Amino acid sequence: MNEQAVAAPRLVLVGMPGAGKSTIARRLGRALNLPVIDTDHIIEEEYGTACGEIFSEKGEPAFREIEAETVAQALHRPGILSLGGGAVLTASTRQLLLTHDVIWLDVSVEEGARRTAGDTNRPILAAEDPVAHYRELHDARVPLYQEVMSFRVRTDQRKPQQVVADILGYLDTLD
Repeated sequence: MNEQAVAAPRLVLVGMPGAGKSTIARRLGRALNLPVIDTDHIIEEEYGTACGEIFSEKGEPAFREIEAETVAQALHRPGILSLGGGAVLTASTRQLLLTHDVIWLDVSVEEGARRTAGDTNRPILAAEDPVAHYRELHDARVPLYQEVMSFRVRTDQRKPQQVVADILGYLDTLD
């Protein structure tokens, strides 16, 4: 179990695009009566455009810097925090996450690729062979999710309420 910092999020959700982070964060927020913070939404509000456009315009290194700064600030806010799928790529972010309860929403390559198919707001997923590209991203990120996670939940072929129930069960073990 990770120690919780003062005024930190109750939970931090990480996982690949299409894992269900936004959906699960909203449902957890309702179940626990906590605000939901989504770092992608914070970035979009600050820059006035979609994260995908920022990523495309500024490039991945600049986007990851913006994302890391946003995550570092959001980790001081109470609630349920949902991070972008690639946030764990930044070493400083992973280091900060080690002091929080991090839930890894794990989705299979096939299901994640299916859920994100045709999503033009995710330029990192644009590829001639989307499944192969998703697999490449997935394989690179899995060790990073494993490094920061406190609890792992599979989301394939499961309803959001089942995933939320698993996470609430995990929280019961902490009290």
